[in-house]
Amino acid sequence: MSKETNAAALGKFAEAVNTGNYELFRDVVASDCVEHDPAPGQVPGPDGYRSLFTEMRRAFPDMKVELAALVADEEAIAFAYTFTGTQDGPLMGIAPTGKKVKIRGLQISKFRDGKMVERWGSSDQLGMLQQIGASAIPRS
Repeated sequence: MSKETNAAALGKFAEAVNTGNYELFRDVVASDCVEHDPAPGQVPGPDGYRSLFTEMRRAFPDMKVELAALVADEEAIAFAYTFTGTQDGPLMGIAPTGKKVKIRGLQISKFRDGKMVERWGSSDQLGMLQQIGASAIPRS
């Protein structure tokens, strides 16, 4: 597929994340998509992303993911992003704090026939926990 087709699929994925319209995942994520860095209990495919981002949106109702940089070829897209939000809901057993977070992350996605078939990702989860003041995280 072309870079443009892959970019359009990634754009729809981002729209789903930022709007909460998780039905869009069905259009752009293969049912057997391999997630190399899954959240605890995350299942493959669109349903795994629906459940992950439903939990994230519960914790951060105002969450937003903004693109910082992107590199693409005919098979894959690598990008950096910034995640922002206010923790107004529970997160991994941590009660809502009302604190704002801003973290960065990286993702590499492979595409075939206009759908994401593999994903690797890393985000600053420690930074997020420190920003919300999680008591299990040592602070300097």
